[in-house]
Amino acid sequence: MTDPQFAEEVLEKLQAMNPRFHGKAYLFLLSALHSVLAELDEPRHISGEELAHGVRELALRQYGPMARTVLAHWGIHGTEDLGKIVFAMVECGVLVKRDEDRREDFQDLFDFEEVFERNYPWGGSV
Repeated sequence: MTDPQFAEEVLEKLQAMNPRFHGKAYLFLLSALHSVLAELDEPRHISGEELAHGVRELALRQYGPMARTVLAHWGIHGTEDLGKIVFAMVECGVLVKRDEDRREDFQDLFDFEEVFERNYPWGGSV
């Protein structure tokens, strides 16, 4: 079980490192990571692209047409922001990375306006 005080200290450290992102941005990304891992047949390391798509799916599921607005409120405006959050968590020891993992893995994976607004799945499931 995670010590709530420790978790709060880590979150404060993350926000101090990059105050552009709301604390909920870090927690949401961790939720998306857990969601992606839960769908795997066997545990394994996931790519930046897989995580970014997991964030997209979870945001659409939880926030519907407000997904882009909620993410923007937390400071997340594109997939490159997800990379910044991931690597901040790596620096704090919350996440681990492989040698081949790079911030650039999150660069321009999809356009937020396109996936959250223009191509919003009004009639279907995410």
